[in-house]
Amino acid sequence: MKNYFAILKRIYGKIYRISLFILTALIILYFFPKEGKFKYEFQKGSPWLHENLNAPYNFPIYKFSEELGIERDSIEKEIKPYFKYDNKIFYAKQMDNFRKKFKQKWEDDIKIYDSLQEKKQNKLLKNNRAKIFYNKLREKYEEEIIGELEFIYEKGIIEIPDELDKLNQNKSRDIPIVIIKNKVAEEYDLWEVFTEKTAYEYILRFVKQKRKNWKDNNSKLIGRETKFFEKLNINNFLKSNIFYDKKTTKRIKKVLIEEISLTSGMIQVGERIISNGDIVTEKKYKILESLRQEYEANLGNLNSFYLILFGHFIIVASTLLILYIFLVNFRKDVLRSNKETTFILFLPTLMVGITHLVIKFNFLNVYVIPYVLLPIIIRTFYTSRFAWFVHLSTILIISFLVPNGLEFMFIQSIVGIIAIFTLKYMHRRGQLFITSLLSFTTYGIVYFGIAIMQEGDISKIDFSHYAWFAGSSLLLLTSYPLIYLFEKMFGFLSDITLMEISDTNHPLLRKLAQRCPGTFQHSMQVGNLAEEVIYELKNANHLLVRTGAYFHDIGKIENPDLFIENQVTGINPHGKLDFQKSAEIIISHVENGIKLAEKYNIPNQIIDFIRTHHGTTKVQYFLRSMKKKYPNKKIDESKFTYPGIKPYSKETAVLMMADSVEAASRSLKEYSKESISNLVENIINYKIDEEQLTESNITFKEITTIKRIFKKKLENIYHGRIEYPNE
Repeated sequence: MKNYFAILKRIYGKIYRISLFILTALIILYFFPKEGKFKYEFQKGSPWLHENLNAPYNFPIYKFSEELGIERDSIEKEIKPYFKYDNKIFYAKQMDNFRKKFKQKWEDDIKIYDSLQEKKQNKLLKNNRAKIFYNKLREKYEEEIIGELEFIYEKGIIEIPDELDKLNQNKSRDIPIVIIKNKVAEEYDLWEVFTEKTAYEYILRFVKQKRKNWKDNNSKLIGRETKFFEKLNINNFLKSNIFYDKKTTKRIKKVLIEEISLTSGMIQVGERIISNGDIVTEKKYKILESLRQEYEANLGNLNSFYLILFGHFIIVASTLLILYIFLVNFRKDVLRSNKETTFILFLPTLMVGITHLVIKFNFLNVYVIPYVLLPIIIRTFYTSRFAWFVHLSTILIISFLVPNGLEFMFIQSIVGIIAIFTLKYMHRRGQLFITSLLSFTTYGIVYFGIAIMQEGDISKIDFSHYAWFAGSSLLLLTSYPLIYLFEKMFGFLSDITLMEISDTNHPLLRKLAQRCPGTFQHSMQVGNLAEEVIYELKNANHLLVRTGAYFHDIGKIENPDLFIENQVTGINPHGKLDFQKSAEIIISHVENGIKLAEKYNIPNQIIDFIRTHHGTTKVQYFLRSMKKKYPNKKIDESKFTYPGIKPYSKETAVLMMADSVEAASRSLKEYSKESISNLVENIINYKIDEEQLTESNITFKEITTIKRIFKKKLENIYHGRIEYPNE
C-alpha cells in the first residue's frame, strides 16, 4: 500500500509539473503581440544580407519617434498662449469704486485745507462761488483720470501666471499672444497690452503731464494734488482683465500635435528598397522600418491570425522544452520539487509580463527593466550554469517582443554573464554594488560599440539610453529584499540567511556552547572538515554544509553529560544504565534536535542535517556490548537503530562522513599518517557497506576526493609537534 501511494505521488508530481510548463507557455503566449513578425533581420550600419528587396505594395515612410518628438517640442515652444478678455471688470465694479473713493478723498482733503485757512482767517472757501469752482475742478480731475482708466482697460491689463513666467522675463516684450475678445481671437504683441505695473506707471506719467493744465493761479489748493494722488492709491483700481486661458491653449496645442504628419513620403509597389550587400544607411533603415511596421500590421489583419498564434506557441514551447530537457539532464532535484519548478517558471513569466506592459503603454524604455535580476536571484539559490541557462531562455523569448531583438539579446546576454561571474558571494558587503557598477559599464560599452557600428558618427548616438542603463543597474540593488521575499514564498535558503544563522552568537549556538562545550567544539571541527570537502566538489554549497554542521548535534543540549565529549569529571553515567536505555538516550538527540530547531525557527534545510547525520545506522557500541554480555539472548536491533532518513544530497552525505570521522579521530591512541588513513577508510567504507550514501547524488570519484581531504585535514590537525630543548 505504501508503494502504491508513492507511485501515485510520483505520477501526480509529473502531471503537475508538465501542466505547469503548459500553463507557463499559455501565459507567455498571451503577452506576445497579435501581429506577425517581419521575416528580415537588419541593423543600421550593417550590410543587407538577404536577397534584393522590392516594395510588395505601396506604403508610407513613417517618421521615427525622435523626429516626431522634435516636431512636438517645436510646437510646445512656438505655440502662442491664449488669453480671455473680460470687459466687465472695470465698468461693472472698478469705475463705481473709483468714483466713490475719489469723491471721498477729495472732500477729506478740502476739509483739511479749509480748517487750515480758518486759522489764518482766510474765508476764501466759505463763499458759494468758490465751492462751485472746486466741485467743477473735482469733476474735471475725475473725468480725465477715468478717461485714462477706460483707455487702459480697453487695451487690457494682462495677468501672467507662473507657468508663463518667460513672458515676464523677456525684456523686449515683443512676444506674440492671442487674446479672445467677444469670441474672436486676435494676435497681439505682449507690449500692446498693460500689466498692473505698466498701467500704474502710465497713470503716474499722465498725472505728471497734466499737472500744469490743472493748475489755477487763483487757487493755492491745487498745489496739493501730488499728495492727493498718493492718498488716492490709484493702483488699487488697476486689476487684470486679461486672463490666461489654459484650457484653450491646451486644446489648440493638442490639435496642432494631432495634425503632425506621421509620414514623410511614399514608396510605390515594385520600387527597389535595398539590394543584397548594400549598407543599411539611415534613410534605408527608415524605409525598412516602415515596411516592417506595415507588413506586421497587415499580417495581423489577415485571416492567418491563428497560424501566427500557432507560430508563437511553437517558439515559446520550444524554449520551455529546452529548459525542461536541461532540468531532466542536469537538475532533476529541481524538477522533483513542485515549489522549485514553480519558482523557476515564475521568474521568466514575470519578466515577459513586465516587458509586455512597458511596450504596451510605452512610458519607459525596455532597457530600464533589470533583466539581470533573474540570473542574480537564481544564482543565489542554485549554480551559475543553471542561472545562465534560465536567463538565456528568458531573453530568447523576450527578443521576439522587443524592437531590435538581436541587439537586445546580445546586450542582455553579455551583461547577464558579467553579473553571474562577478556575483559569487551575495553575503559579502559591497559585492552587489560592484555587480551593479559592472553591469552599467558593460551596458554602456556594448551599446556604444553597436551604436557607432550603426551610426558611424558619435554625435548621432542616442546617449539617453545610458539613463535607462543606469536605472536598470540601480534596480539590481533590490536583489536583497527580493531574495528575502522569494525565500519566504518558496522556502529557499540564501547565502545571506546562512551567514546570519551560522553566526556563533545565534541563541541556539550560544546555548550549545554553554551547556555542551565539547559538542560545540566537535561541531566546529565537523564544519571545517565538511566545508573543506565541499569547496572541491561541484554543485554543492559550502555555507550550507558548514551551517548544517554547527546545528547537527544541538539535540545533545537535553542530556549533555550522557555524551562522552562533554564528560569532564571522568564519570560515565552510562555505567548505571542498561545498554538499551543508553542507546535510547543517544538516539533521542536526533529527535530532540529537530524539536529544538523548530522551536528556534531554524529553516528546514538545516533541520535536514539533524535528521540525516546518522541516517539509519546503529549505535554500535551499545549493541555490541549487549551482544557480548547476552550472547544467547535475542536482541531487537531496531531499538539500537537511528530512525532518521538517509542523506539525500552531497552536503548531507559529506556531513555524515565528517561527523563520524571527526568523532572517531578523538579516540585514536596514536596519530600517524597510517592510523589516520586507516580510520578514514574504515569509517567511509562502513557507511558505503551500510548503504547510507545510496540516496545522495555522490559518485565514487567524489568519495575518493573526500577521503583524501579528510586524511590531509586530520594530519594537519594532529601532526606531531617539535620538541623544543630546555635552556
